[in-house]
Amino acid sequence: MVYRQTENTLAKKAGTRARILKEARMLVSRGGFNAAAVAPVAKHSGIATGTIYRHFPSKAELVAEVFKHATEHELSAVVAATQIDAPAVERLKRGVETFSIRALKAPRLAYALIAEPVDPLVEKERLSYRLAYAEAFEDLINDGIRSEEFVPQSASVTSAALVGMLAEALVGPLSPHALTDDPEADVQPLDEKEQQDLLDDIVALALRVVGAKH
Repeated sequence: MVYRQTENTLAKKAGTRARILKEARMLVSRGGFNAAAVAPVAKHSGIATGTIYRHFPSKAELVAEVFKHATEHELSAVVAATQIDAPAVERLKRGVETFSIRALKAPRLAYALIAEPVDPLVEKERLSYRLAYAEAFEDLINDGIRSEEFVPQSASVTSAALVGMLAEALVGPLSPHALTDDPEADVQPLDEKEQQDLLDDIVALALRVVGAKH
């Protein structure tokens, strides 16, 4: 009986934690990390403010966990795109397109993950995941060098530059959604043609970065 009670308690705590993270991420997607203050997260989660602190000692730790979960989701999508059974050039295009399209579909969240000023604890997580993205592209670039699709180069340097390029190329198109204090403001996203033109430009630049031969 004691074991069953403990099991139920742990399941309830895990469920509460998951609900907190879900609601916090939703608030971030609407208003950036500043919107994920403890009080509104508690209100949207249907729990008392003090309950938040049982799971996360501070807002910084809550936001860092939201960042981690959101970025892991995005990173997994990009890694999967770069690991398809295809030539390195096609894998690079898929990875770059996946990163860019997902960002454009959720501009406020993407801006928060890529460029929003954050607490040092969150910035540490951001750096960690930039390195993870770079590692995924580094493996791909090394494959392209071996298959002679890309010119010889330092794959580690190029992959880091590629991740930085993707972030910088998207910050401008994403920023209108972040520079308004009103999450309901009528900020128009890029239309279909504008998005496609941007994607084409980013992919073309990525291919130049790696020195694609074809």
